[in-house]
Amino acid sequence: MPAYIKKCPECGGINLFWNKEKGEVICRDCGLVVEDKMVDFDQEWREFDSDQEAMRRRTGAPMTYTQYDQGLGTEVGRKSDIYTLGSKDRNKFFRLRKWQYRISTAIERNLKLALAELKRVSSYLKLPKSVEEESARIYTLAVQKGLVRGRSMESVVAGALYAACRRHDVPRTLDELSEASGIEKKEIGRTYRFVTRELGITILPSNPADYIARFASALKLSAETQSRSIEILEKAQKSELTSGRGPTGIAAAALYVSALIHGEKRTQREVADVAGVTEVTIRNRYKELLDELDLEKEIKKTKKKKKE
Repeated sequence: MPAYIKKCPECGGINLFWNKEKGEVICRDCGLVVEDKMVDFDQEWREFDSDQEAMRRRTGAPMTYTQYDQGLGTEVGRKSDIYTLGSKDRNKFFRLRKWQYRISTAIERNLKLALAELKRVSSYLKLPKSVEEESARIYTLAVQKGLVRGRSMESVVAGALYAACRRHDVPRTLDELSEASGIEKKEIGRTYRFVTRELGITILPSNPADYIARFASALKLSAETQSRSIEILEKAQKSELTSGRGPTGIAAAALYVSALIHGEKRTQREVADVAGVTEVTIRNRYKELLDELDLEKEIKKTKKKKKE
């Protein structure tokens, strides 16, 4: 019983009863309801295994855009329930499930297929749940506005995933999305631009530094090489060398230069394959970095040390 309730204000009696189920304090002498609508802040129950937890839970899973009904829909029974039914009820069970599927709208049917594809591509690319949720939200908005009409479902899914990756600073290239979804790189880029423009989604340009960790890991470069490449990129941004250039190309070139400085030589072909760009791009960005940032001296020093 709350400490502030000591006696009945009507009769002055101290014979009080606290009904926790109703949230009331009642005087046993005169029957006055001293306090009502009280909130119980104690733990409601305890559970010792998953079965007890499932039985006592009153709420379901949180809302999510990764399901066509946002996780709020219900299904007509479960398939495991069929074995407890008779033959007539079993037929009725199947008929109800069939009609439940038939009465769903065209948008729901589209979302069922598209979100399954989205989860597959997301799993292939090892994307975090936040990106998957955001991409599902973008795709749902695109379907509701009729932006999918006239375009392949897979290309819109890939475009939504790419937009979500850009918004959450999760570096994934168009080449990677193309490989995972089986859609051409140009088609994904075209759909991505169309969807973001129509939905009014503002996306900042990619930061080349976001790609460094992944590329360095694939090339098995040291932490010192990674740190140096980020320093090179910061200098390049100050010198405005990154504007108008692809972020993957400039990131790969910075890693290539940093690897040469630290004596961890990698071929341009190896770096280009990891970054998904051509060797010509690596060479062009490499020359620009050497000329503008005066890095050739550091590379020559490394070569001299090796000879000594």
